[in-house]
Amino acid sequence: MRLYPAPIALLACLALAPPAAAVELRPFVATYEAWYQGKAAGSATMRLEPRASQWNVSLDIRGERGFAGIVGLNLSQNTAFDVADAVYRPLRQTTVRKAAVFFSRTVSGVYDWSRGVARWTGDLKKDRQHPVALQPGDMSALLINLAVIRDAAPGAALRYRFVDGGRVREYQYQAAGEAETVPLGEMSYSALRVSRTNGGNDEMILWVADGVPTPVRILQREDGEDAVDLRLVEYQGAP
Repeated sequence: MRLYPAPIALLACLALAPPAAAVELRPFVATYEAWYQGKAAGSATMRLEPRASQWNVSLDIRGERGFAGIVGLNLSQNTAFDVADAVYRPLRQTTVRKAAVFFSRTVSGVYDWSRGVARWTGDLKKDRQHPVALQPGDMSALLINLAVIRDAAPGAALRYRFVDGGRVREYQYQAAGEAETVPLGEMSYSALRVSRTNGGNDEMILWVADGVPTPVRILQREDGEDAVDLRLVEYQGAP
């Protein structure tokens, strides 16, 4: 495993992404600083690991003292998936949210592709426990992040169908026309901004750097204000 700090003043332009079928998944472990409303608030870890003929992608966000009661800063998600014809196909999904010592909510889902339905159980509303009809290309939130990394190219318009936690939504993203310098502490990346365009008051922006298997920054904004902000510190990946 190699350790990759964020390169200082990386000025090379982001290359056009290769076709999806040519992109090979590689295991990685990425460490982020977690910020909330512009203040350092904790840390996060994203992992992509092979599991026999399948893969598992996970995100764990941990708020520090003073931020431990914020649900968005105490979150654990994971999705088991396989790859079929370059399509990331979710199989199982779990989300655990915590907001206090005695507050925890767990939701688990199974994507049954043989029957063409997905279903979730656990701490969620009854109307989200009904079976959801699956369509080819449906993905969980974490898989959409991986797909954005795979598909991002200057000026590209990206569309995905989000099926997660008993909800179905169309996600539309727009990539910027060129890379920008993204400062991360004492480091910086040349990265392409990819923004969700149909989220209403809930914005999601990812910055994608050429050759980096995970977003270098993930920013969620609510009502025009920064909320949860994950900033890459380092990542370990296969050579």
